[in-house]
Amino acid sequence: MKKIIKITTLLTTLGVLFTSCKKFEEINNDPLAASLDQVQVEYFINESIICTQMDPHIAERTFVLYWQCASHQSFQGTSISGGIYNDGWSSDYYGNGYMSGWLNQINSAVQVAESKIASGNVKPYTNNLLQVARIWRAYLMSELSDNFGPIPINAFQGVNPQPASVKDVYYFLLEELKDASSKLDVSVVNPDVVKKEDPAYSYDYAKWRRYANSMRLRLAMRLSEIDPGKAKTEFEAAATGELITDADQTFQISEKPGWDALTGVMSREWNPGRLSATLKNLYTGLGGITSADQLDAKFDPYIKAADYVGIKYANHFSPLTNDPTAAYWLDGLPNMIDPRAYKTFIIPGDFSRGVYNASNPSTPVNDPNFPTGWSGNSNFNSYPSWDQSAITTVHTLTDASSAVVATVDAKFTYNAYTGGDWGAKGSTNNVRADGGSIPRMANQFRNSTNKRIFFAAWETYFLLAEAAVRGWSVPMGAQSAYEEGVRKSFEYWGVESFLASYLSSTNYNRCGTSVSWTHTTEPAATLVMNYVDGYTNTPGVVNISYPTNNLYSNGTVKNDLLSKIITQKYIAQVPWLPLEGWNDQRRLGLPFLENPVIENALPNLPALTSSTYMTSDVKFFPQRLKYPSSLRNSNEAGYNAAVALLGGPDEVLTPLWWAKH
Repeated sequence: MKKIIKITTLLTTLGVLFTSCKKFEEINNDPLAASLDQVQVEYFINESIICTQMDPHIAERTFVLYWQCASHQSFQGTSISGGIYNDGWSSDYYGNGYMSGWLNQINSAVQVAESKIASGNVKPYTNNLLQVARIWRAYLMSELSDNFGPIPINAFQGVNPQPASVKDVYYFLLEELKDASSKLDVSVVNPDVVKKEDPAYSYDYAKWRRYANSMRLRLAMRLSEIDPGKAKTEFEAAATGELITDADQTFQISEKPGWDALTGVMSREWNPGRLSATLKNLYTGLGGITSADQLDAKFDPYIKAADYVGIKYANHFSPLTNDPTAAYWLDGLPNMIDPRAYKTFIIPGDFSRGVYNASNPSTPVNDPNFPTGWSGNSNFNSYPSWDQSAITTVHTLTDASSAVVATVDAKFTYNAYTGGDWGAKGSTNNVRADGGSIPRMANQFRNSTNKRIFFAAWETYFLLAEAAVRGWSVPMGAQSAYEEGVRKSFEYWGVESFLASYLSSTNYNRCGTSVSWTHTTEPAATLVMNYVDGYTNTPGVVNISYPTNNLYSNGTVKNDLLSKIITQKYIAQVPWLPLEGWNDQRRLGLPFLENPVIENALPNLPALTSSTYMTSDVKFFPQRLKYPSSLRNSNEAGYNAAVALLGGPDEVLTPLWWAKH
């Protein structure tokens, strides 16, 4: 990355809405304090895009502990999913050179480009760089607003800012994307020295136009429930343009090992990236593809019957949640599972490179589970590396006096547990929280050698499918768009061989949703399953209820077209786009997210009680991030203005304008 000449402060900005330990005045730093010949637009754009990748410090707090937890994409503890907010994490994200820095850099790019154009000091590509900067600024502003709510618009136009409502922010962003994309000259070819300053598209302006149009689809659809007329008009207009429709058009940035902005967002060792109960329920049974068809024959003895739910440990696994299989431990692998599941979250006990020896890392421990020379799973991630928790699969269940009542081996199982307060059950259950017990995110996403995706072709197709279901005028039919979205996701994961069978499947997942577009039959209320009592080893039969999602269509449907679309979209976005998963859940109540366990009541979710936990309610899920305390401390009047525009108190449970209320 180029070193940029240090710029000085022109305006006192965001003292109103953006304040941090380093002051959010940074956002409106004046790049023109240096001469126009000394600064280059492309350097500012490069810095902003790269830094938005998030270094490990802020990625852990925002991407992992906020977005992935809020969207139930991976399990990281209760934290934000239980209404718990960390002011320090939000202050870091809001300021401290992170979001403030990214916005300052891209705002500087806009200002420098405009000044160069006004002075006649231009190159053939200067106008295009201006439009690219505006497009990227629109993304950053959408990310910020989707987290907090009202933000200033005019802060990015060189004036002292006042907060704007979420509605005004979105109207501005949609117009910015439309105008900027229309002004791109795709015939312009940049010299190599400029191309290398664009880590996403190497200044292929046709691809930048596709990204702008696809972003318009995303943002327009965000308004679908609250402002359908505007959403329809903007979406239909954007859909007539060129969109991200293939893998080579994906907006993605290469990661690299180390500690900087390009280090992988999921690489922090103390976040094991465990499978969430949400994904377990969405994956299990979906698509009708058997584990036997997906896995090596060595796993065959561990694959369970389709009508088997697991071992019931009533004294150790809480039933006080609407997770349909919460009280059961599956002592093996699901009979049928979505073929992307094993690619994303690896099977416990399926180790690579031998077993890690914490006392002598250079010498692997012989693994008695496998023959000598067995290579294992190269996608096994050994985080944390300082102990053996990642590879420890045998754990105990105890009674209140710490006496062992059962021993559980998680090797070759596929479970997840629901977050919340487990009370006494949590203290006696030594299985649920251990990193080696629950499927964990694959190594390819933990080693900082992948590409972080910001927008992929599958999202375009799922957006088009939803629009078609809504009756909007779009260039593809709903079924074609839906199936193409699934296809693009399968291509990414390398599981295309299962596609035809998957798309025709009428098998329900644990939430009562199937894949086949033409199969909209609702599941029965319950599913008859076999189980074993974990304490007596006695077999039994139980009716497992499909969960009722009251947030969507008043809980009346589980398998309509929109449920299918959002289920597939949510799965496809894993693990790169947890914020979008959270956005869809806030917007629609889809997909189904289970409530936290309430063996003990959760103080930050007071509406979730022993009489309500089987239902779904917006009051049971985080709706936004609170503004950091530094904002109120720096300018109380500005803070109060932002909260007034929010339409409710500055709390985690206050919905944004476009979300369900």
